[in-house]
Amino acid sequence: MVNNTEIDRRIVAAKQAVMAETALMHREFGHARAVIKHDGTKVTPVDIAISEHLMAAITKEFPEDQFFSEELAPTAIPVPVISRFCWVCDPIDGTNNYANGLSHCAISLALLEHGMPVYGVVYDMARRKLIHGGPGRGVWDDGQPAQARPEDPSRHSLIGFHSPVEKSYATEGKQVIENFKIRGLGSSTLHLAYVAIGLLDGVVEHNNKIWDIAAACALIEESGAAIHYFANRPFPMTEFTLKAERVQYVTGNRAMVAKLRETLAR
Repeated sequence: MVNNTEIDRRIVAAKQAVMAETALMHREFGHARAVIKHDGTKVTPVDIAISEHLMAAITKEFPEDQFFSEELAPTAIPVPVISRFCWVCDPIDGTNNYANGLSHCAISLALLEHGMPVYGVVYDMARRKLIHGGPGRGVWDDGQPAQARPEDPSRHSLIGFHSPVEKSYATEGKQVIENFKIRGLGSSTLHLAYVAIGLLDGVVEHNNKIWDIAAACALIEESGAAIHYFANRPFPMTEFTLKAERVQYVTGNRAMVAKLRETLAR
């Protein structure tokens, strides 16, 4: 068992590193020019700069840890996870929003031990607040303890949902839209984090990659919520690749997860 001090040191460093990037993020908001990457998604110079800054800060203090980011050059061969601790970063989740001046975007930094999320740090640019937490360490929103909503699901429940990339899931999308109130914020990190702090009731997701959700996944169960994966269960993470399959899941309190699975007939 790793001494808790080892995790605590990393938590302090993670929060400091993320907060150090917020000035740059706000300064370039709505101005940074986006270009299309190899996978069809967008990136700005700010994404790359934040990724490089976070990697430099973390690896300087913890050179034995591996650091993985969405903004890495694609490699033909997945990189195996060989260190006890590793980090998964999405420097700006919601790059489309960011480049277009829509404030729902986030810096996402996850600490994993043996491939499992043990702490997540999320800077919510829209609310200018730091969300963080992990198993046994609580969930915190701007320094205040937070938890998932306990209410039973209803037609008034707010569900974070992005339209599926694959047309084969259109029917499931129709079921979600017909049974709940929908919020599509353009940031999967914020969808999950907002469940953990009680701003959304649940999430239905067909399109995520591990860097979109690693930090927020550390918050979910600690908040009293649950997550059910339909495809490509991401944890424990044994390797990192930008060509990973999409992760599909539902989340919310346990009653909400059961209702969403019933609604989707899965």
